[in-house]
Amino acid sequence: MKLLVIDTSTEWCSAALWLDGCIHARRVLAEQRHSSLLLPMVDELLREAGLPLRQLDGIGYGAGPGSFTGLRIACAVTQGLAFGADLPVVGVSTLESIAEQTGADKVPRQDRPQGEGLAACPSRVLTALDARMAEVYWAAYERAGDGWRAVSAPQLALPESVVVPAGGDWVGAGNGFAALGEVLRPRLAPQLARIDDTLMPDAAAMAPLAARAFERGEATDAALAAPIYLRDKVALTVDERRKKSA
Repeated sequence: MKLLVIDTSTEWCSAALWLDGCIHARRVLAEQRHSSLLLPMVDELLREAGLPLRQLDGIGYGAGPGSFTGLRIACAVTQGLAFGADLPVVGVSTLESIAEQTGADKVPRQDRPQGEGLAACPSRVLTALDARMAEVYWAAYERAGDGWRAVSAPQLALPESVVVPAGGDWVGAGNGFAALGEVLRPRLAPQLARIDDTLMPDAAAMAPLAARAFERGEATDAALAAPIYLRDKVALTVDERRKKSA
């Protein structure tokens, strides 16, 4: 199976090719330049692999949660590429992609077969992604075969509301533990085996998740590609900002 996977859900911009279990990837700190960086990144990956877009089996994209603008960019680019090449698409959870990285070397897995260089992978991961506005996107996942099962579905919450599910042997992952660590760590660290607050959504980590989704028959028409926002507002009002600073 040959897939293109893209993610622009955070300040990082990433793209990856999944070529029958081998991943070729690019990742750059884009800040606000996702729209200008993503397509050249995709073109570079395809040229290096000697593959025209039409020879792929589909496209995966970071569906969210994450930045409003970033999620829209990923969906728009996915739809444009997929429509032009007549390819199916699948959305991948950004939080699940953080869980996928917890047992792996965080260096992009370029020209590396799936599984090579992996450390022992934890079976239970609580993920937390900085959602700004003093909130986090979080979810809890448990290993199920070669994939993940959501024990706590992705949600937007105040850090005080995040809880470690029962069962033990949980690890924490995601930059939410760095951005809001003053609230999350005192409450959750005693219940977690370890915390990696450097992990972010990444197309290379989404690639095996997208491949599994395609194998399960979850791919859809590009017209159905849609972001997972979880939040219905992107900024605090003046009064809300004043109350937070009081």
